[in-house]
Amino acid sequence: MATGIVKKLVAERGFGFITSDDGKDYFFHRSAVAPTLDFERLVGGERVQFEVEQDPKGARARNVEPAAQ
Repeated sequence: MATGIVKKLVAERGFGFITSDDGKDYFFHRSAVAPTLDFERLVGGERVQFEVEQDPKGARARNVEPAAQ
């Protein structure tokens, strides 16, 4: 799994972006957030881990969850 920081949220539209530890940015949709990480409480700056999947628009994050401490 990749790790990174929630960079930006567009809560009213239900998506955001994560900057991974290697500097790449990944789009994520609220449906890709695990139940252990409440999308409604995200403010940016949270450390997360996630899987990367390819879709027609490019790479995106899925199974976004809190990073192991």
